[in-house]
Amino acid sequence: MNSTTVAPTQVGLSPRILVCLAATWLVWGSTYLAIKFALISFPPFFQMGTRFLAAGVLLAAWMRWRGKAWPSARQWLNALVIGALMLGGGMGFTATAEQTVGSGLVVAFIAVIPLMTAAMNLFWKVIPTRLEMLGMAIGLVGVLMLMQGQGFSASPVGLLAISIACLTWSLGSVLSQRVFPLAPGAMGFASEMLAGGVVLILISLLRGEALQWPLQQESVLAWVYLVVFGSLIGFNAYMVLLAEAPAGLATSYSFVNPVIAMLLGVAIAGEHISSFEWAAAGVVLMGVVLLLKGRRS
Repeated sequence: MNSTTVAPTQVGLSPRILVCLAATWLVWGSTYLAIKFALISFPPFFQMGTRFLAAGVLLAAWMRWRGKAWPSARQWLNALVIGALMLGGGMGFTATAEQTVGSGLVVAFIAVIPLMTAAMNLFWKVIPTRLEMLGMAIGLVGVLMLMQGQGFSASPVGLLAISIACLTWSLGSVLSQRVFPLAPGAMGFASEMLAGGVVLILISLLRGEALQWPLQQESVLAWVYLVVFGSLIGFNAYMVLLAEAPAGLATSYSFVNPVIAMLLGVAIAGEHISSFEWAAAGVVLMGVVLLLKGRRS
């Protein structure tokens, strides 16, 4: 039987959905700490470029082995635009921000992306509900609070980098839905990773980035973790959730990831997050929850 015909209440309890939720919650929540460790040896744009090129090659090869067609020329062009925005700008500048700001705070700021995408959709006359607008307003207050915290106030460069990352990722997300659709299924993700990886490597070359020799073991392991778990397993788990789970469940990672990332940053990397910054992150997450709840209604 086609799995998409299962009732949402049953799907939400199925082992397949629970495993995919664990992947998007725990794995994606931990990738930001992995980025921090990988930065010891791999500079930001080179790190992201090689990560997505490796994952894109593996995923595309797997799809071709299963008989999936290559994207069309137009779909490759779309992948270049979306990959440049979401991966080149979004992930490249996220890694740049983590050079000077704790990984937990970076992810707390990234939680504003659903609010940004909702605002950008106004250009396509997608009017938010009252609850969505309330969520956007509360989320904005939380972001302004985060900007006043000791982490971002001590690093204007980090604040600028993560702001660029959120804007480009949000814009790429909206354009991929409205203007530049990718190839269907996993091949679309593969083409985005390949195209975005090329853009990231070009930016890395223009910036004159260089590996830090000798390579540290924890950096190499973190890079491998990002390729295998963050890109391949995480993206495919998200695709399953989009196809088989209610929308609210599929996008729940957006308010779970920051909590996990902040806890991991404190517990493993010894990052310091003030009580004010915890409160600010809570306000952002409250806004995201209200936004998603309003969207579902």
